[in-house]
Amino acid sequence: MKMNLSQLHNTVTINRALGHSARLRTVAMLRSGSLCVCQITEVLKLAPSTVSLHLKELKRSGVITERKDGRWVHIALSEDPEVRPWIETALAAVAGDAQLDADDRMVEELRRLPVEDLCRLGYEKARAKQARAGKRRAGRRGATEAKTTARR
Repeated sequence: MKMNLSQLHNTVTINRALGHSARLRTVAMLRSGSLCVCQITEVLKLAPSTVSLHLKELKRSGVITERKDGRWVHIALSEDPEVRPWIETALAAVAGDAQLDADDRMVEELRRLPVEDLCRLGYEKARAKQARAGKRRAGRRGATEAKTTARR
């Protein structure tokens, strides 16, 4: 079977993009839906400029798409039918990897934080802010329940 030059080029480009651990980790993170660049950066623990270069390579290969929402850029896996089989094959090859499982847990936690806070404040401060807000809500709920009980 002969492959024409563009098919060969596309195959090499996609495999090169998926052939780096940070980029493959990024693709694995996106299985559960789109993420903001700051969320990906937090999980990878790399400099934003380095993450940007990895995302550029993934986008150039057609593996990911991006959508701007104000100041934030959201990244998603491509739905291109020519690219999806490569993505699925790469993800199947690393299924059950401990690093990817840890990344998935971190992504779950990051999805609970407002993206605006994460991008602006960083992970630790955004998490602390959310915890303070949760305590205030719990305190208000307790006060409301106490008033309701007193009225009965």
